[in-house]
Amino acid sequence: MNLILKTERLIMREMLPTDAEALFEMDKNPEVHNYLWQKPVQTISEVYDYIDMVRKQYEERGIGRFVAIIKETNELIGWIGLKFVNDHIENGNTNFYDYGYRLNEKFWNKGFATEASKAWLDYGFNEMKIDKINAFTHSENGASNHILQKVGMTFIEDYPDKDGIIWKWWQMDNPNM
Repeated sequence: MNLILKTERLIMREMLPTDAEALFEMDKNPEVHNYLWQKPVQTISEVYDYIDMVRKQYEERGIGRFVAIIKETNELIGWIGLKFVNDHIENGNTNFYDYGYRLNEKFWNKGFATEASKAWLDYGFNEMKIDKINAFTHSENGASNHILQKVGMTFIEDYPDKDGIIWKWWQMDNPNM
């Protein structure tokens, strides 16, 4: 993929196998997985498998999660972006664009998620011409729920997953349509 998104502080580019070490550092942290099914990765091979899956999404859909890098320091802070969900049903939905992000804990509470979210929503609506973008968050993840609301997404409803965990379903319609 040739797509690169830039914000004031971030560069967001395709995920590469060379990003595995930084992604492993993030994804082995139990705090990062506090609201993500409580399953931190155990081995770097799991990260390589994830990168392969994301790269397959690029090929099949022309979009997927991207890594986010701080321009000033060249540090990889996590992954961010849109993906097309067609491999499972989420809150009764499939074949939808999902916005999501995951950041290394040391980069939380610095405004990076909000900054990147605005850029991705703008790209999705203005460049990809998506009619609506959804997101879902653990009901108790106050920080992510606040960010989605702050960037203009609308809370639609709470819903339980197969294990009875309550999630929040968010949506934003393309303001240009």
